[in-house]
Amino acid sequence: MPLTFLSLGSGSCGNCYYIATDTDAIIVDCGVGIRRFKKNMAEYGMKIAKVRAILVTHDHSDHIKAAGKISREFKIPVYATQTVHDGMYRNWMMTDKVAEEFRHSINTCETFSVGDFNITAFPIPHDASENVGYHIEVGDVRFTIMTDVGDVTEYVSQYISKSTHLILEANYDEDMLRQGRYPKKLQTRISCGTGHLSNVKTANALVQNFHENLKHVWLCHLSEENNHPELARKTVESILRGYGIIAGVDFTLDILRRKIPTGPFTL
Repeated sequence: MPLTFLSLGSGSCGNCYYIATDTDAIIVDCGVGIRRFKKNMAEYGMKIAKVRAILVTHDHSDHIKAAGKISREFKIPVYATQTVHDGMYRNWMMTDKVAEEFRHSINTCETFSVGDFNITAFPIPHDASENVGYHIEVGDVRFTIMTDVGDVTEYVSQYISKSTHLILEANYDEDMLRQGRYPKKLQTRISCGTGHLSNVKTANALVQNFHENLKHVWLCHLSEENNHPELARKTVESILRGYGIIAGVDFTLDILRRKIPTGPFTL
């Protein structure tokens, strides 16, 4: 069955991704404000009534800000590991907590079903209480979301290699980070292995795990300070081209915008 994918925002100002079949939908992360969420959903004709679950990757504010409000207002269950649920409860910037009745705890590497979706969470290194990616299967579509990726681990490689559609972080350009205004301590936090992926590391991960069934890649969570959409695109395309993998021919490459929606895409 066809899937619809819409990114409502991807970056430190707020992350939220909507994936839908004809009858069911899920949201991954709710880091945009509830007014913006409602406005964007209405503008793009996306039905909140179809949403069967909110999946949360980790407990940083740009991924959870409106999860409690949206869950309560629309009576949508929130799925996260227990560690992430605990982290959300402690996060003082999340003023509206997820109500107990809507909390669903999941375990990494165990598949569960929500409506039309078969979903598996898997661990991703990042300096949150815990961080997971989500692998979502519907028919022949294998859709994976990996954001705030500190390093390319075995799990990261594994899920790139089994995806037909992939959202993967390309947070920073190494030269822009090194030469920019961020203090050394923050630069180290970003690049140390529990922070974020650079354009080059993302490109190399794609090279090492590319396969003929990979149809579409979206680069996500680009830094406003230390990256630029066209720079990320050109870096990734250039490195892939060096290995004979051509964006636009072998697969489609898109950039998810930071503060406004990207899409919708039909998968």
